[in-house]
Amino acid sequence: MLQLLVAALVIIFFIAKLGWQKHKGTVSTGEFIFWLVFWLVTLVLILFLKQLDRLVASLGFSVSAIQVAVYLAIAVLFYFIFRVRLKLEKIEENLTKINEVVTKKLKN
Repeated sequence: MLQLLVAALVIIFFIAKLGWQKHKGTVSTGEFIFWLVFWLVTLVLILFLKQLDRLVASLGFSVSAIQVAVYLAIAVLFYFIFRVRLKLEKIEENLTKINEVVTKKLKN
């Protein structure tokens, strides 16, 4: 019970900090909505952890809901790493093209 309370307080702190960042203008509206939904869903999941454990068990998993969430989070993180790597490659290609154009212009 104490762990749930601490986790809920930490999430409420993050939501308050997110609100402060939105007020200061350091977070865009899209980012604000994404992170607000993320933290609110996380809070709801933590508050209903016992029910989630029963649901996970009824689906045939032999682990707790927290462990399933960690496995899913790891999979999502790998997906995001893959996406960032693809974007980085695209940026490198664009920089190479820009460099070639600038080099041609300087030679002429």
